[in-house]
Formats: sequence, structure tokens, C-alpha cells
Amino acid sequence: MEAQERIMDTAFGLFRQFGTRSITMDDIAERMGISKKTLYAHFTDKDDMVTQTISRFIEVVNEECLTDRRKSRDAIEELFLVMDMIDRRLRNMNPVIMLDLQKFHSKAFQVFEEYQNNTLATMIRENMERGISEAVYRPDIDINILTQYRVHGCMLCFEPEVFPGTYDMNKVQRVLLENFLYGVASLKGYQLIEEYKQLSQNK
Repeated sequence: MEAQERIMDTAFGLFRQFGTRSITMDDIAERMGISKKTLYAHFTDKDDMVTQTISRFIEVVNEECLTDRRKSRDAIEELFLVMDMIDRRLRNMNPVIMLDLQKFHSKAFQVFEEYQNNTLATMIRENMERGISEAVYRPDIDINILTQYRVHGCMLCFEPEVFPGTYDMNKVQRVLLENFLYGVASLKGYQLIEEYKQLSQNK
């Protein structure tokens, strides 16, 4: 299992930099200094490797989101912690990876869509419910509509026709999330946003 995880770490490092289409099993084997036979002892084919690698990345991101929720003092701090995590996870990621999954790895893309439409949507919904109960979000927000809005907003940085390569993915995510927060915040929440922004800038 440890060997398989090392392979997935190496593969994901290449996928995130160059996309999946341009990276071959030979490239991964050469990067690791192992034979292709060793790769095929752990993965059926490249498509299987991509699917397992993306699934593992999603699991790691989801666990970090849950950790951020547990250690946050309120719903707004939770999202600021998530923003920091996204900054780390998306750093130097080539947005072409999402297009490659959609075009060439339907099973991996389906795994991502299931995460987006179920796990991520649930997490966003629960954050809004938490924010309302803590009085940091306005009580009149439409949770159903805003959940869909936020889910699809998370994906905008991967759409080159909306944000071409001249845009920084991390900055796009941060600006979109901050503006979402300002839109749902109560007066108490607005003051917390300003406090957390200041703390973030001072780090």
C-alpha cells in the first residue's frame, strides 16, 4: 500500500503540473526510477491510476475540510481555514487537468462530480446552517440556491474560457469566496470577516 501511495503522489505531482493527457506511464516510471511492470502491479492501466489518484486527492481535501471545521470557532473562520487549505492544494496546479478528466477519464471525472454534487454541496449547506445558527450569516438567505451557486463557483477557476491562464487560480478562489461571504454575512459576520482578513494578511 505504501508503494502504491508513493506512485500516486508522484503521478499526481505530474498530473497537476502538466495535465493527465500528456503524462504517460513511461514518464511516471522514469520519474520514480522503477519499471512499468511495477506500475502495472498496482494499477490496471493509466485510467485506473488517474481514477485512484484523483479519489485519493479528494479524500485528503475532504479530511482537511473536516479538520478545519472542527478547529474553527465559527462558520466564517471555517471558510478562512478552508481558503488557506485551497491555497496550498491549488498552488501550481494546471487547470487543464479538469478538462483532461472530462475528455479522457470519464470514471475519474464521475468521482469528482459525485464529490462536488454530494460531499462538497453538503459541506457548503452545513456551513450556511451553522452560520445562521451562530448569527454570523443572515437568517433570510436561501440555502438551496446559494449551495448550488457556491458549488459551481468553486469550479470557475478550472474553466479557461472564464479565467484564462493569465489569472492566478488561488486568487480567483479567494476573491470568489470572500465575496460570497460578504453576501451572506450579518453585521456581526461582516465584522468577523474583516478581523479574519486582517489576521490572514498578517501571517
